[in-house]
Amino acid sequence: MKIVIVVIHPNLKVSQMNKRWVHELKKHPELYEVHDLHQLYPDGKIDRLAEQQLMEKYDKIVFQFPFYWFNCPPFFKQWLDEVLTYGWAYGKKSGYKLEGKKIALAISAGIDEQEYGASGKYKYPMEQLTSPFEITFDYVKADYQKPFVFYGIENDSSPEWVEQGVAGYLRFLEQL
Repeated sequence: MKIVIVVIHPNLKVSQMNKRWVHELKKHPELYEVHDLHQLYPDGKIDRLAEQQLMEKYDKIVFQFPFYWFNCPPFFKQWLDEVLTYGWAYGKKSGYKLEGKKIALAISAGIDEQEYGASGKYKYPMEQLTSPFEITFDYVKADYQKPFVFYGIENDSSPEWVEQGVAGYLRFLEQL
């Protein structure tokens, strides 16, 4: 079954990693539906019903975005606020439309992996920094998966490093 990849990048044209991931994913339309939020909603007005219908179509959903300021782009937070509504994503009478669906994050992180965690410059491991997503998707009874994180693109943007990120991402998606 196809995986929907929800891309949330405010300037995909200048991205090295996310743009390359999207380029590779689009080569396999039989496996992936690439859903670029900024391209679809340049005015920032999200079509909640269309987004909910799209999420209902898929059993595997990946949110792909750059990790900056130790968080997601603001448009992803807006999407969560506007799409995961009471009565659809959670609630007593109905809801839980994401129940049992595998949901994962695909993150490009600028700094190196060793910079995160107790021995790094930034004392928090990625698992802790992404825990609000895990809690959110657990709350709506989705099957949250460990995220794919590709580190160090700020320090090494060589074609070889970027291609390692592509290969790792594709392996991750195959195992989802």
